Amino acid sequence: MTEPVAGEPTGRYLVLLEDDAVDAGARELNRVAGIRALSTRDVGPDHTGPLIMPELGVAVVSADGAQLHALAGAAAGAGPISIVEPERVVYALEPAAPLVEEPPRTADETTFTWGLQAVGASTSAATGEGIRIAVLDTGLDLQHPDLAGRTLVSRSFIQGEEVQDGHGHGTHCIGTSCGPRQVTDGPGYGVAYRAEIYAGKVLSNRGSGADGGILAGIDWAITNGCAVVSMSLGAPTRPGQPFSQIYERVATRALASGTLIVAAAGNDSSRSDGLIAPLSHPANCPSILAVGAIDVHVAMADFSCGTVDHGCGVDLVGPGVDVHSAWPMPQRTRRISGTSMATPHVAGVAGLVAQATGARAYELWARLVQTAKRLPLPSTDVGSGLVQAP
Repeated sequence: MTEPVAGEPTGRYLVLLEDDAVDAGARELNRVAGIRALSTRDVGPDHTGPLIMPELGVAVVSADGAQLHALAGAAAGAGPISIVEPERVVYALEPAAPLVEEPPRTADETTFTWGLQAVGASTSAATGEGIRIAVLDTGLDLQHPDLAGRTLVSRSFIQGEEVQDGHGHGTHCIGTSCGPRQVTDGPGYGVAYRAEIYAGKVLSNRGSGADGGILAGIDWAITNGCAVVSMSLGAPTRPGQPFSQIYERVATRALASGTLIVAAAGNDSSRSDGLIAPLSHPANCPSILAVGAIDVHVAMADFSCGTVDHGCGVDLVGPGVDVHSAWPMPQRTRRISGTSMATPHVAGVAGLVAQATGARAYELWARLVQTAKRLPLPSTDVGSGLVQAP
């Protein structure tokens, strides 16, 4: 089977509905294009027909040429249909470099990972208790012993696959954002170690997915009152390529609902060769907090994408090289690199700040950037700096 290419269209379309116009939008889809969309509240992940996500006001539909023409015409008018965009393929963001299996030589990780130390989580009094953090990824090893006894809610948005993580990427990200501080073997590695975990499987066991599944996961997270959504996924973009207007509106609607979306900047750079790639989709949306990666020496990770286009910049950085965290059993833990690893550090710290201050949405974003540790690196690479726990 040929693997889908990240960023390529799936053949389906995203349809943004105007604010508070879900019911009217559903009727309009049927009227102008003969498309009957069902709410994600009423169907399961195996449903393959048109869907509407009511919290986001977004529909995912298949459309032939005539239907697409009708939808585009409706979007150009003054009705409830606002924007139509092609749905794209997305992947778990992993660097091209091989996995690193040896610990960093300059960090003492006897008790805590270097990442927890770098963001100040290891000395913070905040725990994340009472805060719901959604990690949208390849799922979770639901039997992982390091997460036993934790409050855990899960759902799969991948047709024919359960939440159980057959890839590893999702388990690693959940481990960093919400894993334990004390383990039987090795350092503690979880930032918001008492947060409530919402594991949304929006990427398959091959590590691939599509916009529709991600948006359904965001819709689910908002419905469940998650303060933070962590997304270590995306697709590469080209310099000058505009960000998705639909994801941007989704992000602003999420913020209005009290949910902050944090996403990986991408791993397409090769800084050692002089190449700095633009932010990946959907982290390039201005209302999604974009996270780059640094290493144990507080140097930019070679792969970390940077600010290339105006308005589509890195907001914060987190530890993203040689990161030790959970992995599906029987391996239990693994050390890997990527802006994927930096993102859950930031999401976990956001959970700590949310618990410590009560901040949500825009205020939470502001606190994260205002308290970040300034670094002697270009702001186009690190934004406001290295995220810091309260």
